[in-house]
Amino acid sequence: MTAEYELFALRYASRPAMRHEHFIGGDPHDGPMPMDYFVWVAKNADRAVVIDIGFTEASGGKRGRTMDRCPIDSLPMLGVDPAAVEDVILTHMHYDHVGNFHKFPKARFHLQEPEMHYAVGRYMRHRQLAKSFEPDDVCGIVRLNFDGRVHYSNGPAEIVPGISVVPTGGHSVGLQFVKVNTKRGVVVLASDVTHFYENMDTYRPFTTAFHVGEMLEAFDTLRAHAASADLIVPGHDPLVMQRYPAVSEALQGIAVRLDVAPSA
Repeated sequence: MTAEYELFALRYASRPAMRHEHFIGGDPHDGPMPMDYFVWVAKNADRAVVIDIGFTEASGGKRGRTMDRCPIDSLPMLGVDPAAVEDVILTHMHYDHVGNFHKFPKARFHLQEPEMHYAVGRYMRHRQLAKSFEPDDVCGIVRLNFDGRVHYSNGPAEIVPGISVVPTGGHSVGLQFVKVNTKRGVVVLASDVTHFYENMDTYRPFTTAFHVGEMLEAFDTLRAHAASADLIVPGHDPLVMQRYPAVSEALQGIAVRLDVAPSA
């Protein structure tokens, strides 16, 4: 029997933005389109797996992001002790997904190997690509690798029973999305494969891109791995907080359950 997990999205930050910032080629009907920042947690009686770990106050602050709470210090609100977590999945190494590695003293970090090559390779001489990375974060993961704490995949892989990853590239060379088995079926955590529902629904990729063709094809890959569209959860869309129920009254506006069907 496949392992089953409770699944949560924890919102830790936001930023005001306009529609033209989120679609290659802009948008003819420009207007406000804010962005939320999440980490995700899958847990059952055997383990808790953290998926992406957010940015630090320093790296977010210099980019003008509003940090409402440290995502890792907030994990106990979901019954998770960061010091006890053994597996962290990094969908990619952009600053807002990898900034708090130092808060997990015993975890293994799961990453697509091409993403590390990208983050330390020749393309980082281009400011347009390098601006999404924080050098201290990249160096931190390199050091963890020397400590034997980074597990690399080169393609689809099962990380633990009931949780697997699928690489797509596009937004970043080694970007991967995560599939989690829950009571409502296999939920596909898209991360930055689609920042918003609208990127995927309209086939208009996000503006931060390494390979536009791979970004477009990745929308189809997401759909191929989801039994229905409502099992796909985008990486930065405020609608996630509206469509899914809060974990509790106390966590209203902070954390929602993804292992139950959305309201719309």
